[in-house]
Amino acid sequence: MGVAMRADTKAGELEGGLQAPFVFRDGRRFVMFYGGWNDICWATSDDGKTFWRSVTASGKATLFGAPSWNTRDPMVIRIGDQWRCYYTAHPDNKGVVLCRSSRDLKNWIDVRLVAKGGQAGDGPYSSECPFVVELEPGQFYLFRNQVYGKGAKCSVYFSRDPFDFGVDHDEGHFVCTLPVAAPEIIKHDGQYYIAGLLPSLKGIQIAKLAWEPAP
Repeated sequence: MGVAMRADTKAGELEGGLQAPFVFRDGRRFVMFYGGWNDICWATSDDGKTFWRSVTASGKATLFGAPSWNTRDPMVIRIGDQWRCYYTAHPDNKGVVLCRSSRDLKNWIDVRLVAKGGQAGDGPYSSECPFVVELEPGQFYLFRNQVYGKGAKCSVYFSRDPFDFGVDHDEGHFVCTLPVAAPEIIKHDGQYYIAGLLPSLKGIQIAKLAWEPAP
């Protein structure tokens, strides 16, 4: 298709700032959350190809954010009877993973700090591209990226509380690091896959993923 969408400053997006689209199904429609550079925005589609911004009465596609924090990298998961949006930002130039909750995908409340610091560090890019998987009911894994390109590094954390993967500590949460950048986890026909950036950052690689018990 080529270019599918460009930033619209009238919709609250920064020119040249669209990034990190995350698409999921909500019933029969497709929903895309994406970064407008300083805010989290959204659009919907009937076919998963052509998306239309879902705008407010003022014509904005932005849902929430904090311009001085570079709010970005959203992913959305259904946990129980609510949607959870995990995303990153760097208040005071320190990377964090944040989460908000919604029942209707329009109104997002209760911003929560769910991960920060630990062995992954607290630099501005220490909590990139967060991705959460509920492997079994009540068993959550957070993939949190630190390094792109050559020497790619992502840290994996475990928690039974989707709002707490360790803040300034790793105890009881840190699982391992993986040599991949910006991973996303996909389950298809019972098989898990992991997708991540190529070392060149010019494409995506994908492989089967197995979950193994700790030795």
